[in-house]
Amino acid sequence: MTINTGKTIFSGAGRCCRVAVAIACLTPGLLAASGCTSANTGNGMNVGLTQGAQDTGSYPNLNIPPQVAAKQLTPEETQAKLAQLKGEQQGQVAKGGGGAPSTSPAALNSLAKNHGKDTLKQIEAKCDPALDPTCK
Repeated sequence: MTINTGKTIFSGAGRCCRVAVAIACLTPGLLAASGCTSANTGNGMNVGLTQGAQDTGSYPNLNIPPQVAAKQLTPEETQAKLAQLKGEQQGQVAKGGGGAPSTSPAALNSLAKNHGKDTLKQIEAKCDPALDPTCK
């Protein structure tokens, strides 16, 4: 009697497994989502970036200078770029785009005290019928 019970339980489990495999084969997105397949798209990522640190069995040689990413500026090129930037800065100051403020500190303090009140009065005096249907 225990043999028949065991046979029934294991055959039921086998049936469930076969159904699960059939569903997984019919829906490839499910396998990709579960990580059963590898989607190597060839995006060119460096293997060192994806695999992490690896033990090579030796210490790194820190005496080798690293390769530069771009050509470095010469001192003459640096001076030319700085002169160009200074000229553009002087042009902006001449247009009034920089430098010290032309108003006095007392005028700025007065503006700071009254600006909020004045703006609120201006907003409350006007109303937009598109935003407020009760506006007259």
